[in-house]
Amino acid sequence: MFHSGFDDSDELHGEDRLRELVESYEAADGSRYFDSDTLDDIASWYFEAARFEDALRVVDRVLEGQPFSSDAWMRRGILLNNLNRHAEALDAYDRALSLNPADLETLVNRGITLDSLERPEEALEAFGQALQLDPTHDEALFHIGVTLERLGRSQEAVAAFEACADANPEHAEVWYELGFCLDRQGDLERAIACYDRHLDVDPYSHDAWYNRGIVLNRAERFDDAVASYDMAIVIADDFASAHYNRGNALANLGRLDDAIASYLRVLEFEENDAATCYNIALAYEEKKEYRDAIRYFEKAVETDDAYAEAWYGLGCCFDALERYDEALTFFNRAVVLSPNTADFWYAKADSAYNLGRLAEAAAAYRTVVQLSPDNQDAWLDYAETLFEARRPEEALDAYRKAVSLKPDSAGSYFQQAKALMALGQRDESIRSLKTAFRLDPRTRDEFPLTYPDLYRDARIRRLLDLDR
Repeated sequence: MFHSGFDDSDELHGEDRLRELVESYEAADGSRYFDSDTLDDIASWYFEAARFEDALRVVDRVLEGQPFSSDAWMRRGILLNNLNRHAEALDAYDRALSLNPADLETLVNRGITLDSLERPEEALEAFGQALQLDPTHDEALFHIGVTLERLGRSQEAVAAFEACADANPEHAEVWYELGFCLDRQGDLERAIACYDRHLDVDPYSHDAWYNRGIVLNRAERFDDAVASYDMAIVIADDFASAHYNRGNALANLGRLDDAIASYLRVLEFEENDAATCYNIALAYEEKKEYRDAIRYFEKAVETDDAYAEAWYGLGCCFDALERYDEALTFFNRAVVLSPNTADFWYAKADSAYNLGRLAEAAAAYRTVVQLSPDNQDAWLDYAETLFEARRPEEALDAYRKAVSLKPDSAGSYFQQAKALMALGQRDESIRSLKTAFRLDPRTRDEFPLTYPDLYRDARIRRLLDLDR
């Protein structure tokens, strides 16, 4: 918020009267006398209309007649700040303060300009000078919070915003900023409460309804989030981000058709937005409507060729359709774009395995376990692939790693036994099978099907107590 220092001209005069004054001023083209009060009103009208150059000319005319008016110098600084002429604005504020060193509005506006110039410590000093004159000055407290927030000093910012809210509970912007800060700190319920306070003061703030929805979604209060986004959309129907995040909340609720409808509204405003197409595709994929999913994943990559997740999504859809060659092509594209994403490599490995390309699958599984060394399932899949590729020593190392990650997993011991047997370590293989039987008795029933040759060996059946 920028503290303008300009009075609301509509409150001083009727709008028609003000317009007449402005028209008269413009028609006179400097040839007619206007008193300072009238010029102030005209400058205020220009300011409210965002005609800052015109307002500046009027204020300069006031200063010609009243060069020692601190208020006029402050207004000049405000206008220059709005015109991004920040150095000149500081000069104007300094002139104002030389005439009236205790003017709170000038000190606050000077601090705002210093902050705009990325001189935050000087800005904080200016706001602090205002607080020395009035420790409860809400605007000084508010802008201290804004500056501290920008500096990443979140805890101090919250304290300043809270002091501002105590000084002026009707200060709408402070509740908004406080909600934002608390959200970033992970204090979600307090953040929601602050957005509620903001909306009590400014119920038509679509940004506040939107931010409130984001926090509610993060708090997994998805129904409430949808309702909050709905309010933002009622106020601003073309608010694409609200439609988008509404779709996310609906997807989290499992209301996939409604989510798709919400995402499609986004595409009315932002045609072929890659992230929106991707989310539509995800919803169709979850519905197992793979061809529609493919269509929107393709739209996503047409818009953004480097969208690794969308290439991965295409691969998942073709994999679900058992079109493994095409799936592998898309997974290859994903791992090129995002080589450190374990899930992409895992999908590539599975597709290569399904195609019988064991060497390629093993290499991909090896990358998975390098990127995600605690993934026990990946170690098991890697071991199985190595064993099928007739690499039993490497397979045994991978099985042992899987066992070490999850010592109570019967399946790891059960599968490890075949590598031990293949390497001639029969006694260890029997011990591994016994451990599997102990951890999960159901593996005893699986043994004849998984190890038919061993099951036919009477000595092994006896060692495993299978004939009782």
